Amino acid sequence: MQRPLIAVLIASAFLTLNAQAADLIQVYQQALANDATYASARSSLVAGEERIIQGRSGLLPNISASGSNLRNNSYNSGPDTVFGIVTDSRTKYHSNAYTISLAQPLYDWNAWQTYQQSKLVQANSEATFSQAQQDLILRVAQAYFDVLTAQDNLTSTQAQKVATTEQLASAKRNFEVGTQTITDTHEAQAAYDLVVAQEFAAINDLDNKRTALAVVIGKSAGELAPLRTGVTIEPPSPAAVDPWVSSAESQNFSVVAAGLNLEIAKREISRSRAGHMPTVNLVANKTHQYNTGVGQPGNTGNNTAVGVSWNIPLFSGFAVTSKVRENIALEDKARNDLEATKRQAAQIARQSFLGMTSGLAQVKALEAAEVSSKSSLDSNKLGYQVGVRINIDVLNAQKLLYSTQKDLSKARYDTIMNGLRLKSAAGSLREEDLQPINALLQH
Repeated sequence: MQRPLIAVLIASAFLTLNAQAADLIQVYQQALANDATYASARSSLVAGEERIIQGRSGLLPNISASGSNLRNNSYNSGPDTVFGIVTDSRTKYHSNAYTISLAQPLYDWNAWQTYQQSKLVQANSEATFSQAQQDLILRVAQAYFDVLTAQDNLTSTQAQKVATTEQLASAKRNFEVGTQTITDTHEAQAAYDLVVAQEFAAINDLDNKRTALAVVIGKSAGELAPLRTGVTIEPPSPAAVDPWVSSAESQNFSVVAAGLNLEIAKREISRSRAGHMPTVNLVANKTHQYNTGVGQPGNTGNNTAVGVSWNIPLFSGFAVTSKVRENIALEDKARNDLEATKRQAAQIARQSFLGMTSGLAQVKALEAAEVSSKSSLDSNKLGYQVGVRINIDVLNAQKLLYSTQKDLSKARYDTIMNGLRLKSAAGSLREEDLQPINALLQH
């Protein structure tokens, strides 16, 4: 008897472990490993890290080697210039040659500006990747709470369906015994039909939200840990909007990336003006050549040259001037893009701050409304039993309670998301910010 009991306990333990709902941190870890958008941003970062090496290469020596190893066989036929006799001549020889060249830029404004640009490009890729990290946190949290919202809606709708079914059955019994009219039965039937349609819509919405979460984490989402009842959401700190807006205008990663794009555009103007400037290089090369033929001694030649080469562009068909004007216009575009990005970041910060503060007030009001709705439902049920309330009063009280509960859970999720968006707009959202939110879940 002992062994079957132990086997059942072990099996139950494994089933309990497998049935544990995934929390927000676990879902985020899955997204880090499987989200295609984040993986693309990470690859872009790796590619951007190579730009400095490429830009610096234009300032370093360029060393090359070239050579040839040829066997020549020539045949000539023609009259002799003295005796007029047709003669044939064949020549066979072997030539072996190689050259080693070195060029070190001494003055190349184009190469220098390219190097300075490469550092800005790498910094831009880092800022873009940081923004992608914040976007992943927001996308995961939004998809997670969208699923919880859909689950709450379905649970509330199903609970309303059960209550409506009971009211319909009660109305039918009372009609059969003659204590109520057929109108009460029709009202209960209409409420039941409506909640059945709402249940189908809630099921479909939950499936869609789970599919959206699966797109982020790369696999089908299992059960999720819900939000604990009666949780307290911390208000934003600092409690004033101006510090958040100021941080958004200077530290938001999209703003940082736009500022770097402006600096890159400025460097591009300077780089295009290099088309009017001279270039000076230190050059050195060594050449070795060895020739030998049939019946001829080998002939060896060596040459070494060291010096300075320079090049001064004189006229390029106005291409350089046109390129400078083009890059000046692109710089102005980058400056306007930066200003637009600053304004957008400030707007998001303000909206998120106001959304969070008003959301906290809304949560508090809906919590009070939930208590009132429960009391109203109990009173209407009692009044229905003693005959001072009709069936439609109970149905309306039920509908109001479940609607309030759905609004309350939605307000909590929206408030949490506005807190994350506020930090993202300010450029301070990190993975660690998910920990206090994860602590609000029911594990």
